Amino acid sequence: MSTATIMQHFPTFEAGLVDEIMKNSEIRTFRVGDQLMRTGQYFRSTMLIIDGLVKVYREDDQGNEFFMYYLRPGQACALSMICATRQETSEIMAKAVKDTEVIAIPLTFMDEWMSKYKSWYHFVLETYRSRFEELLVTIDHIAFRAMDERLEFYLKKHMESLHSNIIQLSHQEIAEELNSSREVISRLLKKMEQLGKVRLHRNSVEIIKLS
Repeated sequence: MSTATIMQHFPTFEAGLVDEIMKNSEIRTFRVGDQLMRTGQYFRSTMLIIDGLVKVYREDDQGNEFFMYYLRPGQACALSMICATRQETSEIMAKAVKDTEVIAIPLTFMDEWMSKYKSWYHFVLETYRSRFEELLVTIDHIAFRAMDERLEFYLKKHMESLHSNIIQLSHQEIAEELNSSREVISRLLKKMEQLGKVRLHRNSVEIIKLS
């Protein structure tokens, strides 16, 4: 890890804060599918994303996934920060959607840096605000929209996050994340294909044009 790497993704950080991050943190690497956070886990560090893509979600007793939001380079998970500072166990899951690198910062520095560095204080507050707004958008689409609208929203979020119009997910995987059935998702995707919105392939969906 270099100073340039930190400044590239977190340009608002003060020089003193960057120095402390260099001295007191470590780089961790996760491969596609690796778990970064699990339900019931205690956090020993806060993680800043510097490369890759991380999906944050909840899982019910039956193993169904409830998608919450994505974490991209330059971001951190607000919920993990809250659990970390309050020494509570995680109620969320997170896994790498792409090969991912993070800066892992030990918990002991969280409170100290909040009072010592304004840039860290503002970063944490902005992280809380941004993730909360993303979560509200997700809840709005899940709670108040029909399944066809939820499916379009889900596909658009994937396309924007992956920077690709090819979504490498099966109908079953999409159904699990939307808490629906494979039959319903397959029917809706077929309808979208007939409307020219997507093109269906084996275990992937190619987005052509979404409203």
